Amino acid sequence: MKSNTIADYKIRPMQLADNQAVAALVRVNLENNGLDIAGTAYFDSTLDNLYEFYSLKDGRGYYVLADGSDRVVGGIGFAEFEPFESCAELQKLYLADSAKGSGLGYRLVAFVEERMQEAGYKASYLETHHNLQTAIHIYEKMGYSKIERPKEVAHGTMDHFYYKKLSD
Repeated sequence: MKSNTIADYKIRPMQLADNQAVAALVRVNLENNGLDIAGTAYFDSTLDNLYEFYSLKDGRGYYVLADGSDRVVGGIGFAEFEPFESCAELQKLYLADSAKGSGLGYRLVAFVEERMQEAGYKASYLETHHNLQTAIHIYEKMGYSKIERPKEVAHGTMDHFYYKKLSD
């Protein structure tokens, strides 16, 4: 496993005490992008209890990006995506404004892809929205290909869908 430290930041597994900070981070990002609406993660019943959701089953994980004071400034997770064989869904990549623009999004995606592979997944799926142009740019630069909307999509407002083969 590669180092979990990126300059002045550390990637670590989410802890129970991080629930409120991660939920706030997600909500602020969605509000700032006009996506504090039905059909987005903003209203997910699990958003205030992500630690419990990701701890519920093997094959899931959520990681936070913490600054030198252990303040949560980012996060990314994954969980099984059963419609596609051996596939995980990359979920909830969000950064605080203070952590944006320095390549940390790319590092978080690479980090979680490694965790997906360690969990036995061979592919990654994700869904996003056209308002999230920076995220779309990251995903495309990281080798994700746009696909048709899968019929199993949970967040009805999402309108961009991506897939990436992680290994053979």
